[in-house]
Amino acid sequence: MTAVELAGITKRFPGVVANHDIHLTVRKGTVHALVGENGAGKSTLMKILYGMQKPDEGTIAIHGEQVSFSSPADAIVRGIGMVHQHFMLADNLTVLENVVLGSEKLYGIGAKARRKIKELSERYGLGVRPDVLVEELGVAARQRVEILKVLYRGATTLILDEPTAVLVPQEVDALFDNLRELRAEGLSVIFISHKLGEVLSVADEITVIRRGTTVGTAVPAETTPRQLAELMVGSELPTPQTAESTVTDRAVITVEALRLAAPGGKALLDDITFTIHEGEILGIAGVEGNGQTELVDALIGLRQADSGVIRLADEEITAWPTRKRREQGIGYIPEDRHRHGLLLEAPLWENRILGHVTEKPNAKGIWLDPKAAQEDTRRIVETYDVRTPGIDVTAASLSGGNQQKLIVGREMTHKPRFLIAAHPTRGVDVGAQAAIWDHIREARREGLAVLLISADLDELIGLSDTLRVIYDGKLVADADPATITPEELGTAMTGAAEGHLEHDETPETPADLSKSAGSPEDEAR
Repeated sequence: MTAVELAGITKRFPGVVANHDIHLTVRKGTVHALVGENGAGKSTLMKILYGMQKPDEGTIAIHGEQVSFSSPADAIVRGIGMVHQHFMLADNLTVLENVVLGSEKLYGIGAKARRKIKELSERYGLGVRPDVLVEELGVAARQRVEILKVLYRGATTLILDEPTAVLVPQEVDALFDNLRELRAEGLSVIFISHKLGEVLSVADEITVIRRGTTVGTAVPAETTPRQLAELMVGSELPTPQTAESTVTDRAVITVEALRLAAPGGKALLDDITFTIHEGEILGIAGVEGNGQTELVDALIGLRQADSGVIRLADEEITAWPTRKRREQGIGYIPEDRHRHGLLLEAPLWENRILGHVTEKPNAKGIWLDPKAAQEDTRRIVETYDVRTPGIDVTAASLSGGNQQKLIVGREMTHKPRFLIAAHPTRGVDVGAQAAIWDHIREARREGLAVLLISADLDELIGLSDTLRVIYDGKLVADADPATITPEELGTAMTGAAEGHLEHDETPETPADLSKSAGSPEDEAR
């Protein structure tokens, strides 16, 4: 039986056709993956299915009955639920308040609602605490709240947009077990992802969208990641390998005994000490919410450390304000581009100025130079392949991956000495991912020091020269990227291993064999 059928869907915006004659059929009780490059039209299509936008042409059928949605409320009534890539939560409300908001008639707003939330949380292993303020939650916990919110409303078809972007391998496996349980109960899942290996492991069927239209379908059992990548972007799947070591003995950033405490006195960061040299990428692995955000905030100057020292080259910068740190060569790719990286309703050229207001080409003396900033924005759009009809459109009108490419272009343009890269390829397609990796590698060759924080363990292992694991605000372990596997790293991230992580040679898995078979990074190290 068909759960959802979209036929001939077309959606136009000023200057761009987001969807053109798209066809998608999702069978009841299946996981259906939707893949495509950034700007291919996946998010627009799902917003149409969820009632956030109306199609200009085409039809929607739910369980064989043609429907027309004027709002998400209409879609929710029909059993459609969506977990967005960028979460739709109110920071100043508790988890319970966020979940019941707009659905107070279902289970009230008190004890009955709390019982239902706890029941769903335990049933699907979500670990959600009803009375915590959302602003205190990390990205991974926020995502789990979003999934619970959809289940709370009784969805029978779930749309998950990049659900694994913030999870470690063990958590991904747990999520996939949950999806299989949902499928077994007759629910349908539309799974949007750029991680093609995951798509092939969890999906029953795959639909590929390119440049706004359906280009094909695939059956996972008969498809490889390479074939899927070629169908998506017309090129092979990139790998985040760093061929040669460029690490020097010149320290760029030195952190000594850094400590940051919460208002109640609990240590958010405790005795953090590390050095990153010219040409070195230090990768930080950790489950979201273990101090990564606080570490980034302390390094960029958004939070003042309670004790400890931060040095840039041979100059102490612990007390420097954020602007001075930026002017002296600290680049910043934030973990949440919407909250900390962009003004969504401002045009692209104004977003190009953010964080670099006093620097060329944005400024001439004490005055802003809009013409120069606009010209440089055009260069960034071309160099970093930002898919946009022009530089005067708002940042909100770009797909997530194109927003990320704009941010990376903005930061790399200023030739930073030290780059804080928090999830630099989260939510971007394989083509954009390869481009961002190339820009980071090129800057590294020229002496850039990078702090890389990522939930993509293949990215961490492939790009990093040195790996550290953060757990409960402490750096608890280190590993050699040439030998460690994602599974071993994931174990340390849960607090199950400390100290120097040695790769266990036995038993050897096929993944280990392929990694050790003379890869460029192994030879270099």
